[in-house]
Amino acid sequence: MSDNDVEMVVVTRDPSLPYSKGLMAQALMATGLPPERAYEIASAVGERLHDSRQGTITLQGLEEIATAALGEADGKDTIVRFRKWQNLTRLAQPLVILVGGTTGVGKSTLATQIAHRLGITRVVSTDTVRQVMRAFFAPDLMPEIQYSSFEAGAGVRIPLPDWSDIDEAGFIEQARSIAVGVNAVVDRAITEGQRTIIEGVHIVPGFLDRSRWGDAVVVEVMVAIREAERHRSHFYVREWETDGIRPLRRYLQGFAKIRKVQDYLLTQAEKQGVTVLENTNIDQAVKALMADVLDAVSEYSRPAARRNTGG
Repeated sequence: MSDNDVEMVVVTRDPSLPYSKGLMAQALMATGLPPERAYEIASAVGERLHDSRQGTITLQGLEEIATAALGEADGKDTIVRFRKWQNLTRLAQPLVILVGGTTGVGKSTLATQIAHRLGITRVVSTDTVRQVMRAFFAPDLMPEIQYSSFEAGAGVRIPLPDWSDIDEAGFIEQARSIAVGVNAVVDRAITEGQRTIIEGVHIVPGFLDRSRWGDAVVVEVMVAIREAERHRSHFYVREWETDGIRPLRRYLQGFAKIRKVQDYLLTQAEKQGVTVLENTNIDQAVKALMADVLDAVSEYSRPAARRNTGG
């Protein structure tokens, strides 16, 4: 019998407390499993613990249950990711997740899903950072932050060469200004050791000061929807979900500019080696981002010599 077979999965922190199906399901969701599958496996674990009158289960036992519910390949994959999640629970360093993407690609939904699965309570939108900055800087002093990202061209006050795109130039100017505030949010999260997710269109690869991150584990991704009509359909759903607070017409009128912003963000992501998540299916996007987070934490948790040599 291997060490992996007998390694224990703690399913209750206090032996005097009952098994929590909810906590077990949350741990399984942190591996990228959909909630219904996570609760199915958590229920099966509870039944096995009840039958065996035990307070813990081995990884082998958990793998048997996962394999029965998901099939052999997915079951084994879940256990691999569960082991990586255990590294996350032991992580002492700050964890910051940066989720970028143009308007309407679902980055806020993705950030919220990830926060729930990881138990992260601090989720900051770059639009909130922009709103705070607007309260402190007069329009004449910083006109670029007075507009939405895809309308920021209206804030450009200096003449541009004929070959320049004013919408792109306005967004770049706005994003560089907002990066000052985003850097401050990252700095505070790292200083306080507070796990934080920052999401927004102003998370532009290459614009944040990585030299200030120290030994923090920072995961940066770019969310995209490359197919235009699928992207457009998100605005219909969003208007319905917000009961018209985010009016459809405004976004459809600015859709070409929104797509320009995405093109620029994807170019920057490619230049900076930032992962792009195609959000055509939210469950798959959540699973992919969770995999990136768990991989980053596991890489950090490896001994320094092995990280440096790739061994």
